[in-house]
Amino acid sequence: MSAHAHAGRFARIDAVLFDLDGVITPTAEVHMRAWSRLFTPYLQDRGAEPYTEADYFAHIDGRPRYEGVRALLDARGITIPDGDPTDPPDAETVCGLGNRKNDEFSAVLASEGVSAYPGSVRLVDALVAGGRAVAVVSSSKNAPAVLETAGVAGRFTVVVDGAVAGERGLAGKPAPDTFVHAAGELGAPVERTAVVEDALSGVAAGRAGHFGLVIGVDRGVGAEALTDAGADIVVRDLAELLPALDRTDTPETR
Repeated sequence: MSAHAHAGRFARIDAVLFDLDGVITPTAEVHMRAWSRLFTPYLQDRGAEPYTEADYFAHIDGRPRYEGVRALLDARGITIPDGDPTDPPDAETVCGLGNRKNDEFSAVLASEGVSAYPGSVRLVDALVAGGRAVAVVSSSKNAPAVLETAGVAGRFTVVVDGAVAGERGLAGKPAPDTFVHAAGELGAPVERTAVVEDALSGVAAGRAGHFGLVIGVDRGVGAEALTDAGADIVVRDLAELLPALDRTDTPETR
């Protein structure tokens, strides 16, 4: 169903929660390269089935870093100790591998930088101009650095990232906890809050949290898969939502 057809549902939305990687910025591509740089040699050294892009979408995308490591290793039948978040990157533990991936991510981000999707920035600005609250909800602990690098940090007063989730004991996606927490920080009830996600686990989290609107952004996982996971609307670029938003931002409809 088109974004136009959901204009009435936008009229009942007071706040919008955005995932970061793949939604606001194309850092999903940076993450994908970092994960590949981690797991391609790691699995090869162990004679396991090679790492592919499909592994990212099936086991890693949208999950907290250590959970992504664990899920990928489980899929290959590899068991190693969980370890501790303080483990060095060369430790043969889930946390060690996760920390090694973070080093790879930081290296790619520093060398290549990142810019926000223009359509996403346009939608965020239109939402704020229309009086709606916005927040970023990301599994990544790198979210603040990515927002700063992309030049959009000032647009979001609430950022619930992996560090916040860890401090508050919030379960990661596909559990809805981080989204629910962000809605609470904005003072918005979940039924009047929209979730915008490109990952199946994030869409599932929005659906599990009974949010008023769940929007999927198809950056490669597929529109059908996002719909099956619980998305009410699927778009390729968030600018596609601007016409539906324009039809709701009047005193008569708000």
